[in-house]
Amino acid sequence: MIDKFSGNMKVADLVESNYRLLGVLARVGIDGCFGEMTVSEVCEQAGLDPDTIILLCEVYTHPDFRPSMDVLRRAHVGDVLRYLHQSHDYYLRQALVEMEESIEWLLSPCTEKQRQVVWNFFRGYKTELKNHFGFEEQEVIPYVQDLIIGQHRSGFSIDRFEENHSNIDEKLSDFKNLVMKSLPNACDSQGRISLLYNIFNLQQDLKCHTYIEDSILVPMVRLLENPRRLHEEDRPADAPETERHELSDREKEILISVAQGLINKEIADKHHISINTVITHRKNITRKTGIKTVPGLTVYAILNNLIDINSIE
Repeated sequence: MIDKFSGNMKVADLVESNYRLLGVLARVGIDGCFGEMTVSEVCEQAGLDPDTIILLCEVYTHPDFRPSMDVLRRAHVGDVLRYLHQSHDYYLRQALVEMEESIEWLLSPCTEKQRQVVWNFFRGYKTELKNHFGFEEQEVIPYVQDLIIGQHRSGFSIDRFEENHSNIDEKLSDFKNLVMKSLPNACDSQGRISLLYNIFNLQQDLKCHTYIEDSILVPMVRLLENPRRLHEEDRPADAPETERHELSDREKEILISVAQGLINKEIADKHHISINTVITHRKNITRKTGIKTVPGLTVYAILNNLIDINSIE
């Protein structure tokens, strides 16, 4: 893998170092017909800033890459918006559609109850993703476009975007763990592998996408809002995966209560334990299952016959 990219390198060499960049380049309008041209040459042809495109490619290729404020000040926020908009379209119109086809194939031998609960979970995630992207398309992108031409809209700032910027990876991670661990063995193994491959690809892409929003778009927009804001925040690294084990009987009881929609105090009263103990059990359940959201835990409980789907309101 090439350690550092530059505008003078050939696009073919860039893609050779990381084939996933083909998709990134396509989203900003650079197709696969680049011959022997350099990054700078194809960017000039497509009306793009080469430093900005290199910045996006660095994020997708080097996990430890952290752009300096000088790099962000030289980049073009309009090209970042172009990438974000086209990424939204790619996720909703291609990545999720391919995943739906894999789900349909995988669930063919499942019972109607199992099919229903998996589809409901996935469709809930798809709706969540649409709402997330809808906020960015309708509020954030127009706001930044106004800033680019010198118009500052009152009542909105990039800080509001950060406050409403939900983690779109958690529920997808839960879905991945459900597919790997909780679907019956009767499911086609090739279908399971195909779906997992799609999930892992989307998860990795969304991780880069979110980083570009949080660590590139946000500080760039802050500079547009106020050029004196040059403070660069350090973000903590992701915590390592923790070893997982089978749920204890008590943890299964707590999981059932969570799936039934009870809050921590109600669970504590029901099982005659303290709220702190409930919180500890829930942390252990998440650690062992790899599932963080209540909808994900509910599907896990149904697929593992801990609770009947008819008992869920």
